[in-house]
Amino acid sequence: MKKLLILLILFSFSTAYAQKSQSKSTQLTDDQLLDKVQQQTFKYFWDFAHPVSGMARERSNTSFDYGAEVVTTGGTGFGVMALIVATERGWITRDTAAQHMLKMVKFLAKANSFHGVFPHWMNGETGKVIPFGRKDDGADLVESSFLFQGLLCVRQYFNGNNPIESELRNRINWLWSEIEWDWFTRGGEEVLYWHWSPNNDWAMNFPLRGYNETLITYVLAASADRYPVSAAVYHRGFAQSNFFKNGKTFYNIKLPLGFDYGGPLFFAHYSFLGLDPRGLKDQYADYWEQNKNHTLINRAYCIANPKKFKGYGENCWGLTASDNHLGYGAQSPTEDLGVITPTGALSSFPYTPEYSMKALKHFYYDLGDKIWGDYGFVDSFNETENWYAKSYLAIDEGPIVVMIENYRTGLLWKLFMSCPEVQRGLKKLGFESPALKTTN
Repeated sequence: MKKLLILLILFSFSTAYAQKSQSKSTQLTDDQLLDKVQQQTFKYFWDFAHPVSGMARERSNTSFDYGAEVVTTGGTGFGVMALIVATERGWITRDTAAQHMLKMVKFLAKANSFHGVFPHWMNGETGKVIPFGRKDDGADLVESSFLFQGLLCVRQYFNGNNPIESELRNRINWLWSEIEWDWFTRGGEEVLYWHWSPNNDWAMNFPLRGYNETLITYVLAASADRYPVSAAVYHRGFAQSNFFKNGKTFYNIKLPLGFDYGGPLFFAHYSFLGLDPRGLKDQYADYWEQNKNHTLINRAYCIANPKKFKGYGENCWGLTASDNHLGYGAQSPTEDLGVITPTGALSSFPYTPEYSMKALKHFYYDLGDKIWGDYGFVDSFNETENWYAKSYLAIDEGPIVVMIENYRTGLLWKLFMSCPEVQRGLKKLGFESPALKTTN
């Protein structure tokens, strides 16, 4: 009996070893792994879309008492860009995608908006505002910018000569034309303001000054046909702050703009899902250099790991905003809690492809049993605290799909930069880019 037990134990060990060896020998190619991550992450915006509106839910869980009906304006913008990727790669049919998008923009046409601008959160069934904060119960200009960055790409992609795609384009154009960007200068100030509410007016009092994730807001505001803002609003508003220009070096890497060490990595992602940073320059910076160096500094900090957190290293990096073991926060080298957020490294694929691929393989092969799930990688983890999020957030999932695609094909960059109004807006603000046509 004892002999039989020993044989069974030896057999189980040999079987486990054989399975482990087989899994190593049948690892996915880099392209297969990228396919898998993009497709699995896209499911957040497809399988988990709100059934009535089709918009992206804020998060996969209902913590913070959000409730099951909360959809997010900015996260939906990222989601529709992921939907374009899914269509292009054949995960859903073009007609199915176009009909889904048409349902969404019809919903938006009836949803609460304020001077053409949507709130941060809405009820995905009714379109009514769900306050983001006690006084934040009206327009959110930045979240709406993220939405329209996506919708303009949708308009450019669904260019078919058929009733569904024609109506989709027309409805997007109508929503786009209704945004009163100039209203958000608060009566003609040379800066844009983030919020306005019919109940609380300008009480939030949050002027958009750089350098941060709101560059796209100024680009779109300058690009509008009906209610644009002047170039002075960008130069004297966004570009004038004590944290706009930097110029210092961190880990022997120069940072042209922004906070010391660059701040959270989403600064290099959100505005640049559509806005192509390759060769994009203005009088302040080369935005490819800015985003690449910001990413390299963030990684170098994780390798240095001055606080000695468990897991940090050359293959485990990426500090940005996400859930954490204490709640939610914008992690960065100057706000470091030991939390790694997969979107930080994965959405940086265009800037650091080799390093992002190493991080991806570590996340998938080494940590996959703890952080890989129904919608790709969970939001974040902290190995020091032995804490692994169960949640997925729209604003973190979307950039993974989109920025990996921009690394692979440049698809969303090409679509957004092909918008004639964006071309005019960038020129108006003094930008240079290889994507800008000489005659327009």
